[in-house]
Amino acid sequence: MNLFSSIRLREVELKNRIVVSPMCEYSALDGHPQTWHLVHLGSRAVGGSGLVFTEATAVEERGRISLGDTGIYLDAHVESWRPIAKFIREQGAAPGMQLAHAGRKASVMVPWLGGKPLERKDGAWETVAPSAIAFDAGYPTPRALAIAEIVSLVKAFAKGAVRALEAGFEVLEIHAAHGYLLHEFLSPLSNHRRDEYGGSFENRTRLVVRVAEAVRNEWPERLPLFCRISATDWKEGGWDLPQSVELAKLLKRSGVDLIDVSSGGLVPNVKIPLGPGYQLPFAVAIRGEAGIATGGVGLITEPAQAETVLTNGQADLVFLAREFLRDPYWARRAAKQLGVTIKPPVQYERAW
Repeated sequence: MNLFSSIRLREVELKNRIVVSPMCEYSALDGHPQTWHLVHLGSRAVGGSGLVFTEATAVEERGRISLGDTGIYLDAHVESWRPIAKFIREQGAAPGMQLAHAGRKASVMVPWLGGKPLERKDGAWETVAPSAIAFDAGYPTPRALAIAEIVSLVKAFAKGAVRALEAGFEVLEIHAAHGYLLHEFLSPLSNHRRDEYGGSFENRTRLVVRVAEAVRNEWPERLPLFCRISATDWKEGGWDLPQSVELAKLLKRSGVDLIDVSSGGLVPNVKIPLGPGYQLPFAVAIRGEAGIATGGVGLITEPAQAETVLTNGQADLVFLAREFLRDPYWARRAAKQLGVTIKPPVQYERAW
């Protein structure tokens, strides 16, 4: 079975092609992951997945989506993450961290309290973006970043990579999707700059490429680097698949090993043709035209469906998110359904 075949990315070998996608838990304290994160991520590793990613982890304090988001912007965060990475590895999975900055979509309430922009009394902070364009009605207008701040931001991603390595992570992913800061620079809908970071395709992709180069420079050659992108904004005049293919080529040259292919998130109220595997054609195009490994994501829920994705060469890894919220042991259920025997933790062997 392809789903349970191993794959080697640089010097990291994943025992299968099943990836726990980054999923925000909004349960951190001052950027520090809590016991919840150890149990949440650790249970997915016990559940048999080959690669377990942290949620979007901010490289700057102002880059958190909410006050409950995790961070890697302080040296002190390293010690909070270290036991989590260690436990994931001990279960036979590779621990991965996603480096992120929320940009204009930062400073909001946690979802179960409404998810709306924070007010000053609730701890709101200034949001930043490539241009002073609000995400939606009711959101504050972000401040356009100065050139010097952009340079500092690149360094923040690189420092995040150094800390992630110290904490014991083995795979990194740069978050350049879902309408967060790096994606905001890519799309003409959110980037109206007239300097070296705006206008042409080369200029709009400059920040993402520089972040990838800076992270790759700090991240050991033996360890793989991913980048998550939104292949389309689903809106005319926005970021689209042809640009995504060209960006993937640039990222490959910058040392990125795999493109995690998602879509949307930049602008609200767009029509997205949701359905099982609806984003896979984007992964297929990028894999074929850019010659880089891809991760398939988006309403992949059934083991047979995931197996077909790999058998048909639509992607190299299968990323699952909400299905893992429903079932931490999805990988073990998939193995049973597909007739594959995988070893349980020794503590559970008597139940097999």
